[in-house]
Amino acid sequence: MKLGSVNINIVSDGFFRLDGGAMFGIVPKALWEKRISADEQNRIQMGLWCLAIQAGGKNILINTGVGPNEKYNKRFLEIYAIQHPPDLFSSLAACDLKPEDIDMVVNTHLHFDHSGYNTVPDGNNKFKPAFPNAKYIVQKAEWEKAVAPTVRTRASYRPENIMPLKEYGVLELIDGEKEIAPGVKVKPTGGHTRGHQVILFSSGGKKGVFWSDLIPTTAHLDLPYAMSYDLYPEETMESKGFLIEQAVKEKWICFWEHDPKINCGYLERKGDKIEVLPAECK
Repeated sequence: MKLGSVNINIVSDGFFRLDGGAMFGIVPKALWEKRISADEQNRIQMGLWCLAIQAGGKNILINTGVGPNEKYNKRFLEIYAIQHPPDLFSSLAACDLKPEDIDMVVNTHLHFDHSGYNTVPDGNNKFKPAFPNAKYIVQKAEWEKAVAPTVRTRASYRPENIMPLKEYGVLELIDGEKEIAPGVKVKPTGGHTRGHQVILFSSGGKKGVFWSDLIPTTAHLDLPYAMSYDLYPEETMESKGFLIEQAVKEKWICFWEHDPKINCGYLERKGDKIEVLPAECK
């Protein structure tokens, strides 16, 4: 789809599952299951939607999914019910993009389901950047927390997705809000992680946002519907409230990374509720 001079393609790395209780925090199952159904293990299906953007003569990839199955053992694949195909490389190929065509990879944060295809096996039991000509853009605060995880966060940060970026000299750390290409800007939100960021678009009088894990699915639009995975939940609710109001007022096109069915749409206020108007997005 076109957003002014910015061309946006939704690409996919398949699907996986996470515990529904963890995904909705303090919200009781009796409420959240009205919005999204759980399987017999209480897991909900999650999309792995990423964006391939053309702006300012650059090919930009926003997040890289969960990555190739060979990164994980059998137990991991079963716990998270990782489902390929589609995978990110084949989805990019459908947009006529090869790994070497990507100029920039932006990680909203470095959890394994957003950075899995940052790297691929190098054939010598190590890992190399999957996009050999790209700079990888990460918030400085996110990098610092990812390379020194706590007991609580270490399962979310996998070194093989992260450390080769520094080893190969392709890492670009930024600190705060920044325009990375004409019409494309990163904006830190905190909340989910200390260095979590969303992607904002503004071109040709049109605006948009890639929510990442600030609002992972359309079921998370209400402010109290925050994840147990959010390290700073009050920040999540504050950032959500502020940005949702802007999205409604200015008619932003919204992109959701983890919704299994609706990966983009518009927000509309009806009384005290925010509703999603699906859009035709490819």
